[in-house]
Amino acid sequence: MIPVNVQQTDFSLTSTSERLLREILIAACDANETRTYLQAQTPTLRVALGADFVGLLSIDPKRHTCGWISESGHADDKHQHRWASLADRSEPWINGSWCALPIPVDRPAVVWLVARFPQPLPTTAVLDTMREVAETLAAAVGFVSQRERIAEELKKQETLLRITQRWSQVRQLRPLLTEIAQTAAEFLHADRATIFLWDRQARLLIGRPALGVEDELRIPDDAGIAGRVLNTGRPMRVARESPEQRAIDRRVDSQLGYHTENLLCVPLKTRAGRILGVFEVMNKKNGEFTEEDEESLLDLAEQAAAALESVRDYEQVLLTRRQIVDEMAGRIQLVGRSPGILRLRREIDRLAETDLPVLILGENGTGKEVVAQLIHYLGERREHPFIAVNCAAIPESLAESELFGHEKGAFTDAHESRPGKFELAHNGTIFLDEVAELSPAAQAKLLRVLEEKMVTRVGGTRLIPVHARVIAATNRDLHQWVKEGRFREDLFYRLNTVTLQIPALRDRGEDIILLAEHFLREFSAKARRPVPELSPEAKQFLLQYSWPGNVRELRNAMERIAYLCPHSQIEVADLGLTGELRREVMPLQGIAPGLKLREATKQFQIAYIRRTIESTQNNVTLAARQLGLHRANLYRKMRQLGIRVPRGEQQGDEDPDTG
Repeated sequence: MIPVNVQQTDFSLTSTSERLLREILIAACDANETRTYLQAQTPTLRVALGADFVGLLSIDPKRHTCGWISESGHADDKHQHRWASLADRSEPWINGSWCALPIPVDRPAVVWLVARFPQPLPTTAVLDTMREVAETLAAAVGFVSQRERIAEELKKQETLLRITQRWSQVRQLRPLLTEIAQTAAEFLHADRATIFLWDRQARLLIGRPALGVEDELRIPDDAGIAGRVLNTGRPMRVARESPEQRAIDRRVDSQLGYHTENLLCVPLKTRAGRILGVFEVMNKKNGEFTEEDEESLLDLAEQAAAALESVRDYEQVLLTRRQIVDEMAGRIQLVGRSPGILRLRREIDRLAETDLPVLILGENGTGKEVVAQLIHYLGERREHPFIAVNCAAIPESLAESELFGHEKGAFTDAHESRPGKFELAHNGTIFLDEVAELSPAAQAKLLRVLEEKMVTRVGGTRLIPVHARVIAATNRDLHQWVKEGRFREDLFYRLNTVTLQIPALRDRGEDIILLAEHFLREFSAKARRPVPELSPEAKQFLLQYSWPGNVRELRNAMERIAYLCPHSQIEVADLGLTGELRREVMPLQGIAPGLKLREATKQFQIAYIRRTIESTQNNVTLAARQLGLHRANLYRKMRQLGIRVPRGEQQGDEDPDTG
């Protein structure tokens, strides 16, 4: 409320009017709306002036129309006068028993104080009182109008704040544009609204959405009112009978089956001044768009530009994240064609479509984390975190804090609160490697989290919802550990919904060569060196090797060779493998002892070539590539050794010398 100091108001108050004028000003102190305030004063004025009728008349000087703001009393002949003609006067008007004085208010319309007295020609004292009343009302209306404007501005800002908060919750571009257009049309009492986004390269304004229109609007960026606003950066208002009507692009109206009667268009600018497009509203439902409407739409446009930038940034982050996810998913491969790997790949594809817990079993280094990552990145959680936890590497005293988080001050070194791995994996996947190594206390809390899908941080009491898929892995015999009481039986059954067994590398046959060559290509590319080839003897050694470290050991060996091997062909001595060899590894089986080296070599080559061709499903071209030979040379070698081309040979692999 704005305080009114009556003593500072410059009025010549007579003894007869002093009380009335004070009441008028005091009432203004409590009023919040001009029309309501004036309506409340009319009966008081009639009584104080001793009139039969008192009214406050609003006259539009441009249109010469008028209307009563308020009335008190009765006058049969009030409609006989042409009150609109008073718009051209500034002095009092007296006609018989009627008297009217202008109230100098700061409003587009002129307000007159009109009174009808019992006797004609009111006295000078009455006229003086009416002048004082008119001046006092003008001051009072100024006070009330100022308070009203402040209240309207506060209401407008509160509305804009609510609108901005609502827009900030929308994370997709098209729904946001629809929300912005609907809000603007409602806020400004317009029939339609359109946001035109500027395609600079195509030099087009793309209107999406237009309320009532499903498709996009595409117009040249210099066409119509929208093009003019875009290029000048200044708002435009076009009234129903304005000469600017000629600038409206009627082709759009024709395309939409719509008629634009009036419109308001403003530039859509960021706070940094970058123009995103234009924002327009059409066909105000009551009258023309005003200067206040223009200010409101400019405010909305500023907030809309900020929301659009936020959504575009968010969508760019999502796009970048999807690209990163796709790139990571493409890097994760389960290389191999052995029956065990083909079966495992089929099981992974099925499990990726579910949310079931998975227990992965296998020796150290077999690729349990690779399998867990494949399940994650092939499923619906792929755009959410994949959090891997090596349970064997966590000290027992910190296991609960690492998995479930802790609050500040929960223990000596807890200087700040920290979320646990389960919270970090929310909506994604948590991979618990070496899960059997957890302490009994950690196992109990893990079971509770899996059952309740809630975590409580160490030192805290708040329950935090977590929704993460759980994939666990171990190289232990959990059945035996459960029998021995080293692993909780209820936790085992909770994790053991689906079990995947990864074969050891030594049992994967020709996959060993495929993996070795895959790693050689990968690390040679990183080292920017030519890819070395494995000699037949090196390949045979790899097949005979026992691989105690499984795929991890093979990967490390190929990485070292790719960076350090000085030769273009890898020999056995370059492998640097010191483990044991297996005694019976095909294709040495079937080669009788006591043969001359030349004959033993021939039998080895026959067996090895046959096995390679079988492993490629009779694709001789692929077999030649794996053997490091040209296809023609492989056919020649097969003829020399007496190897017949198998019946199932793939089309296009015919012997080039016989075709």
